[in-house]
Amino acid sequence: MTAPDITVNKDGETHIVKASANDHTRLIEIWESSVKATHDFLAESDFAYYRSRMPEYLSMVDLYVCRDCDGAALGFMGVAGTMLEMLFVDAGARGKGIGRRLLTHAVTRMGVDKVDVNEQNVQAIGFYERMGFAVTGRSELDGEGRPYPLLHMQRATDGGI
Repeated sequence: MTAPDITVNKDGETHIVKASANDHTRLIEIWESSVKATHDFLAESDFAYYRSRMPEYLSMVDLYVCRDCDGAALGFMGVAGTMLEMLFVDAGARGKGIGRRLLTHAVTRMGVDKVDVNEQNVQAIGFYERMGFAVTGRSELDGEGRPYPLLHMQRATDGGI
């Protein structure tokens, strides 16, 4: 699957809105694009497993989507309480500030201060550190009991955003 050609206008105009069930197909496409761009450590069988679970995962969180000025979904996040459960940006929109906009929204408007990150996803770890999060713990297995260690991160009250 190739990522759609996505551009953000010259002013970076985007908006974040609550996602609806009608968005789920596109959100799964974004997830797939993002994971293929960032999770090279993931075995193909595990990728297929997680993809099959995405509809369930999406139903377990409050979902927000970042759209461009034309309404196209560029990225999304899922929040449960003060925990960021997922944040994915379409591979074609990476590097355009979409992840930063989503995380800033989560922190400033929703009180998010925690996230778990795959230990092998060094790009994500660096992103969260730049945004004021620090590692507070580690789990040997991911939430599904698979051998993908997680780093537990928490945001310092004065950091990053």
